[in-house]
Amino acid sequence: MQASSGIRILRAVVGLGAAAILLGFLVWWQPSGLYLWFKALHVIAVIAWMAGMLYLPRLFVYHCEAEPGSKQSETFKVMERRLLRAIINPAMIATWGLGLWLAWDGGWLMSGWFHAKLAAVLAMSGVHGMLSSYVRAFAEDRNTKSQRFFRILNEVPTLLMIVIVVLVIVKPF
Repeated sequence: MQASSGIRILRAVVGLGAAAILLGFLVWWQPSGLYLWFKALHVIAVIAWMAGMLYLPRLFVYHCEAEPGSKQSETFKVMERRLLRAIINPAMIATWGLGLWLAWDGGWLMSGWFHAKLAAVLAMSGVHGMLSSYVRAFAEDRNTKSQRFFRILNEVPTLLMIVIVVLVIVKPF
């Protein structure tokens, strides 16, 4: 198990390093259309982040029904951990990195709508942190929240997403 963990970590580091080098080269080179490519990657990252943010609380709803230590509970633990580590965390990092670059390159940093969007994205990141803590709580069989709590929590990313999309598209102020 340790060897495979080490190999996975090495692969992740090499992959991230290669992506960072490519990204650095693109920023240095600044080909025409770089802004549009980064915008496309940003939208892809946001979609992946939101998919995970909407699915993870739903997994928690079902995990609440499972008896701690049962095969079903252990399966949910694996699903939640993999979803968080392989999709949600990297998507959030890409969303933030690309989004900040787009705001800087597009000259949006002083815009009122951008400040409101930034506040909503910070709130989304806070929800992300909460979900991460619940993954740990379930992993340690110490969840104290109800299915109803997670059903309600599942709506928060949706509401924040609506606010963010309206701010970006309409730019009301």
